[in-house]
Amino acid sequence: MDRVQDAFVDVSAEAGFEQRLEDLYREHGGRLWRAVAAFAGDREIASDAVAEAFAQALRAGRRIRSPADWVWRVAFRIAAGELKDRGRFGKVEERSYELDERAQAVIAALGRLSPRQRRAVVLHYYAGFTAREIASMTGSAGATVAVHLHRARKKLRDLLEDER
Repeated sequence: MDRVQDAFVDVSAEAGFEQRLEDLYREHGGRLWRAVAAFAGDREIASDAVAEAFAQALRAGRRIRSPADWVWRVAFRIAAGELKDRGRFGKVEERSYELDERAQAVIAALGRLSPRQRRAVVLHYYAGFTAREIASMTGSAGATVAVHLHRARKKLRDLLEDER
């Protein structure tokens, strides 16, 4: 009887996790996609990375301690891996009616940052996370994130001033 009861507890716990993950997707999915798209400079990479991150979270189940941090970290890692495989940051190759010139300049400048600097900038300034939260998501130290943000701001300032 105990084994049947244990199996029921496991199934109901997984169902609870799936609901939590669905709630997480509703709360973070759009913002996560936009952040990964800004990081990668490519909508397809963003779509694939976010979908795969949530699919992996479903497979991992309750073994994940902090699903939000885990999904954000995995989505960015998947996107970074795809960029590495392609050997480039996504290019804004044609003028988009969705982006004005300034936004296109910012995305192009983001492409000239290191992946870690770009991730820190997008997570901090676009997604609104603190350096401590970014450190938790990325598995790095808060001081390291602060250094990436500092260096990225300086480089972006220089790059965007050159655009004027």
